[in-house]
Amino acid sequence: MSDPPGAAPPSYPIPEHPQLADAARAMVAAGHWGFLLDDQWRLVHVTDELRFTFGGHVEFADFAIDSHFYGPESVLASRRFRFGLGAGDLYRIYFEQLGGLVLADTPGGRDELRRIVDTSLVDIVDRLEPDRRDVLSFVGDARGLDRVVGVATLAVRLRDDAGHVVGTMVITKPDAGMAMIGAVTSMNDHRHFARMQLVARADRRPAAILFADLEASSPLARRLPTPAYFALGRRLVRATDQCVIDAGGIVGRHVGDGVTAFFLAESLGSESGAARACIEAARAIRIAMLAVAERSGLPADDVVLRFGLHWGSTLYVGNITTGGRSEVTALGDEVNEAARIEACATGGKALASKALVERLGATDAGALGIDPTHVEYTALADLTTATEKARRDAPAIAVCDVA
Repeated sequence: MSDPPGAAPPSYPIPEHPQLADAARAMVAAGHWGFLLDDQWRLVHVTDELRFTFGGHVEFADFAIDSHFYGPESVLASRRFRFGLGAGDLYRIYFEQLGGLVLADTPGGRDELRRIVDTSLVDIVDRLEPDRRDVLSFVGDARGLDRVVGVATLAVRLRDDAGHVVGTMVITKPDAGMAMIGAVTSMNDHRHFARMQLVARADRRPAAILFADLEASSPLARRLPTPAYFALGRRLVRATDQCVIDAGGIVGRHVGDGVTAFFLAESLGSESGAARACIEAARAIRIAMLAVAERSGLPADDVVLRFGLHWGSTLYVGNITTGGRSEVTALGDEVNEAARIEACATGGKALASKALVERLGATDAGALGIDPTHVEYTALADLTTATEKARRDAPAIAVCDVA
């Protein structure tokens, strides 16, 4: 496998052959999962999108470029893939589907193809018939996160001006209709997906933490009809998530009416940038709640959030993906401390810890209108709004209101 994401992707070069070069550029420009074979079925290009997916979204999978796609080098490389064609008989299944094209392109016919392909594929050669179609498609299998998933594959023959086959372009996609794929992508922000990919591999990541929760939610839930309260919760979550995304953060778990978010120093340029983004997100959410209340037919005082903002120097942040959802979570004492700070922030306050505020550099502090050298802090235990858990678990944490 190649280097993990962070630096520029280690893209494979564009082939020199003009028709193959055009096909490779088109696949890359369209963001396809795709690979490209020459007229001898040597692998000449694989898109970064496919390599990153086969690398489990944590690294770029290494393919056997310039080797026969069904030769021993390619089969060996596939066994190192995290996702894709590396499981069990999957490579054989794809050879059974595309092998007719391969046989038609092999000058020595069946005998030569037996000599070329990996020994695990030799028995399939006798069942193949030459296939001279210019386009074919099929649904095959690939290794997903924890199960085999369907992948739709389209193979297109590429010809030169004289009509001779110069290669084959193979494009794949999830085995789902474009209506479904379009619906899923239209409901989500691509910037957030990119940040979630950044934490696909769990690791220590310094970050600012935001906790927010709706005040007096229980009386409000009892007062409103259930459909109205559900609509309020949906508007609230959508608005808060968008504010977090716009500020450069990553949305964490939603618990009841509560929201968590993380602002990573590595993705926001510095610890100061992460702290600033966290405070900006909290302020933006407060403003957004005015529109949420109006749309819900409620007075602004009914839709007030408490905020707890904290710094996590030793957070362990990662992405947990299952068949039902994908979410980012973090482990560390600072996460529990942020929850304690938030519970004390009654009255719509945005309480930020000293550890967070003092991450701000002069430029970011100035942009927020905060002077870290003249801030007065109060220990959680000394707040009149301090909860029993705050006095027990985090009494000495110093905070100030940055709303």
